[in-house]
Amino acid sequence: MESVPSELELVLRVLLATVLGGVVGYDRQVRQKPAGIRTHMLVAAGAALFFSAAVLILGDAAIADMRGDAVRVPAAIVTGVGFLGAGAILRSGERVRGLTTAAGIWVVAAIGLLSGAGFFIVAIGGTIIALTVVNITALIDERILGMRNGEQDDE
Repeated sequence: MESVPSELELVLRVLLATVLGGVVGYDRQVRQKPAGIRTHMLVAAGAALFFSAAVLILGDAAIADMRGDAVRVPAAIVTGVGFLGAGAILRSGERVRGLTTAAGIWVVAAIGLLSGAGFFIVAIGGTIIALTVVNITALIDERILGMRNGEQDDE
């Protein structure tokens, strides 16, 4: 039987997912699509965080007897937060706003789930990654791409 990955390894997995999501998001942003680099990075990070939570919960000996119920909790949170995030998305003609906010809400839900389950290193790592995504991509928008206030991606 394979051992449960360490929390540090899971943070590295989340980081890889974030970078890969950014590659896709960059392509979308260059093509001037509504969801750009920031949104894709946050969604990829959120998905990796939710999966990391499930891996850690299933591998935690202290809750081994509750395995079925333990993995239903993250699934329910993903669904519920999806509806919450959908409410943050607004469309006005060709302009879509709120995608980064919705993705951020989703990532924060994963961070909350991990914290609640006691997996603090992954939760802190996910928080640092999410903050880096939002702040660094805004800086890239302004300085490198010459966009103001996330013209290609929403705020």
